[in-house]
Amino acid sequence: MIKELTCIECPRSCALRVDIENCRVVKVTGEKCPKGKDYAVSEVENPQRVLTSAVSGQGLSLKMIPVRTDKPIPKVRILEAAGEIRKIRLDRSVKTGEIIAANLLGLGVNVIATRDCV
Repeated sequence: MIKELTCIECPRSCALRVDIENCRVVKVTGEKCPKGKDYAVSEVENPQRVLTSAVSGQGLSLKMIPVRTDKPIPKVRILEAAGEIRKIRLDRSVKTGEIIAANLLGLGVNVIATRDCV
């Protein structure tokens, strides 16, 4: 099977053609830098994303505080992670970068605030 991807690892946005057999990358063409092949393999074999969301603020200047994971998580766990983040209620001030929830779903990833809120 051949899958076409656009690499997002650098500004070149290379058009990649990825040959896949048994859910494994066997060949990548079209990359103009080493990051292209790594991106294609990761995107096909283990896609990951940084999850951005918001948590409820109670008694704070913001009703919803923007948050994100500090590292990418497996794409297949995004909905599960979003469900856990949805349960979080903040009633204390936070600073940008402060950990809101540690080790989300046991993935070794933290949920951090992306805006100060008092």
